[in-house]
Amino acid sequence: MSSEVSLIYARDRKKKYFFLYGTLLLLILSVLFSLCVGSSTIGLSDISNLIAGKADNKTIQIIVNMRMPRIVAALVCGWSLAISGSIMQIILKNPLASPYTLGISNAAAFGASLAIVFGSFVASVPKSGDLVTIVNPYAITISAFVCSLLALFVILLITKSLNNDSHTIILAGIIISSIFGAALSGIQYIASSSQLASIVFWTFGDLSRINWTDLLIIFLIILPISLCMYYFRWNYKAVSAGDEYARSIGVNPDRIRISGLILATICTSIVVSFFGVIAFIGLVVPHIVRRCIGNNEEFLIVGSALVGSVFLLICDTIGRSVLSPIIVPVGIITSIIGAPFFLVLLLKRKKNDVYHK
Repeated sequence: MSSEVSLIYARDRKKKYFFLYGTLLLLILSVLFSLCVGSSTIGLSDISNLIAGKADNKTIQIIVNMRMPRIVAALVCGWSLAISGSIMQIILKNPLASPYTLGISNAAAFGASLAIVFGSFVASVPKSGDLVTIVNPYAITISAFVCSLLALFVILLITKSLNNDSHTIILAGIIISSIFGAALSGIQYIASSSQLASIVFWTFGDLSRINWTDLLIIFLIILPISLCMYYFRWNYKAVSAGDEYARSIGVNPDRIRISGLILATICTSIVVSFFGVIAFIGLVVPHIVRRCIGNNEEFLIVGSALVGSVFLLICDTIGRSVLSPIIVPVGIITSIIGAPFFLVLLLKRKKNDVYHK
């Protein structure tokens, strides 16, 4: 009997590893495809020439300074949003938990709008005479980041004053999301036309406003946070099994829940403060991974990171190639694809629940 159980366990782990390796291969192919697709055609021979140091200046400019930063940004952004969403869903035991539904994204959008409206000035373009809004991009980033952490602080304050459970956190997140959404509408109402255009463009979520320096900053912050969340995966699993079970094995569920939310919020707020609001990654991707390999946190976190990177990279590639030379912000593409995809997942889950009854 024990040998049969061991065989089933080994077969299950083999299936999970097969999924991870397959997703990693899909990620590599997606990167190569994204490098080649765009308004200027790049072939695999151009990429090999670049690696060999034989590429011309135009090819170097397109690959190294234009496409590679977007690709790396999509990978890092997708990985961090997906991990944050999976951690929130695990520790809150709620399939609808995500940085977007908890109001973190709305808070960041409000912070960015504050910087755009009150930290900007309007200038005239010399030749055309058009008016443009000029604002320090790092002021937007810092303001969005601070407001994201402020939203989390208010959520934790509300839950601590009531009862420290997952349902209260979800309800508090919905309240905070509504408050910051209303505040964002108020900022848009008093903004000038040029400021309003900047706010709307920022809230779309876009990967074009990135450079290698910003990517290095993002990577150095997100990598240790992601490793830390993976390190505590067994504690998250204990909390997801119930507070009583977690306490019985020496895990403090309240402390793990709060620390997990803080790590996920920092990870999300860094991404949102640089790239804008990108919805549905943290909500949809963990569901996709669960349907493929189950709820094992050891594989769920890594699988979410890989699938999130692939998903966002494909969305960004679609956005900059389908209507080329017009580039559609990636936040619009993720919403167009993510919303119906999530609806399909919910319908399949409902069908399965009915079938098992």
